[in-house]
Amino acid sequence: MDTHCLTTDELPDLTIDKLGSSSVVSPIAKSSRYFTNDSEKILLYSHSKDLKTCQSSDKALPMLERAGPRQKIFFDAKKINCGIVTCGGLCPGLNDVIRTIVLSLTWQYRVKKIFGFRYGYAGLSLKAPKEPLVLTPEAVDEIHLKGGDILSLSRGHQDSNDIVRNLEQRKISLLFVIGGDGTLRGASDIVKAIKKRNLKIGVIGVPKTIDNDICAVEQSFGFSTAVEASRSAICGAHEEAKAAWNGVGLVKLMGRDSGFIAAYATLANSDVNFCFIPEVPFVLNGENGFLRSLEKRLDRKRHALIVVAEGAGQDLIQKDRCQERDASGNIVYSDIGGFLKKEIIEYFKKKKKPLVLKYIDPSYIIRSIPANSQDSAFCLRLGQNAVHAGMSGRTNMVVGYWNQYFVHIPISLAILKKKKVDPIGHLWQTVLETTGQI
Repeated sequence: MDTHCLTTDELPDLTIDKLGSSSVVSPIAKSSRYFTNDSEKILLYSHSKDLKTCQSSDKALPMLERAGPRQKIFFDAKKINCGIVTCGGLCPGLNDVIRTIVLSLTWQYRVKKIFGFRYGYAGLSLKAPKEPLVLTPEAVDEIHLKGGDILSLSRGHQDSNDIVRNLEQRKISLLFVIGGDGTLRGASDIVKAIKKRNLKIGVIGVPKTIDNDICAVEQSFGFSTAVEASRSAICGAHEEAKAAWNGVGLVKLMGRDSGFIAAYATLANSDVNFCFIPEVPFVLNGENGFLRSLEKRLDRKRHALIVVAEGAGQDLIQKDRCQERDASGNIVYSDIGGFLKKEIIEYFKKKKKPLVLKYIDPSYIIRSIPANSQDSAFCLRLGQNAVHAGMSGRTNMVVGYWNQYFVHIPISLAILKKKKVDPIGHLWQTVLETTGQI
């Protein structure tokens, strides 16, 4: 992530909340291993330009707490129950994170019981649609080999006080929340409700967004798998395009507000001729518009390959459309892929030029597949560090990866803003160089 979008003036307090002092010797302290010291910090900014800006303002350099096991922890592990909840949409790696949290809590810390709440925050309500699962090592034995989510998910707000009463009734001391920015906002509300009741319940977030758009998180799990899985769809679209006279392959990929998947998929498949992302508006008509550029491309090469992120070009479609919202309050976007398909076909029909267009949308297939090897290893490290953070008494935070370290990120920073592709940054400039688009 380009940290230029995070100015020192807008940064929240980076101190991590704690439930109390850590006085219990960790069960894993008996093994000869490395423990992270609370004094270890990781710089938020790494570029010299950002560091000079901080120094010139006489402000302390913003730093994030390094993640890892602590020698002394807050909870007596054998006396506590823990909970896990997953929210939002499917993403490769969900089962990997769940499994790692369960195994780490069980084998490293020997916790009493672990509940897996079903169907997102709805499952945390006192009026939950289903009773939670009791998660044991046997219950999660091979779930990392499968896609989907054994707990199932849902979207939408639930009453935080109701959730806290449920946690209290089940004697849960530590809740792991796996989800994106909307889920983390819900987690922040749960923390506030916990504080009002003066309870010692920790809330630890694990960032889940296939779009890779959470603030101050360098990479979220599922992203690597999504980029890799998109290759087959893009390669297929390319072959379809080459197999026809004036053939066009059009692929729509995930990316509501951030175009990281589309950008990296374009670089991974350097045959792409046009890439459109939400951060960069584009013009459809006119001599310098996309349709005319596509026509020139076909006149020259007789085939073209287009990749578009789902949130791109919404201004072209929704000019007079009432903005419908989903259960999470997100604007329901129109289908940019279907829109471009229609516009391209009509344009060439008016020009009386032949056209063969194949439209591919692999989004729901990609979301539900198992994580690749890179994401699986990443999920394991995220899950273990989330457990270490929770057992140490930390709360109101997210475990993330930043500047080559796993770190503790306040939820307030994670939900500060969406992480986006910088239109003048190196990533997008590399995309433009690769596609040759203007």
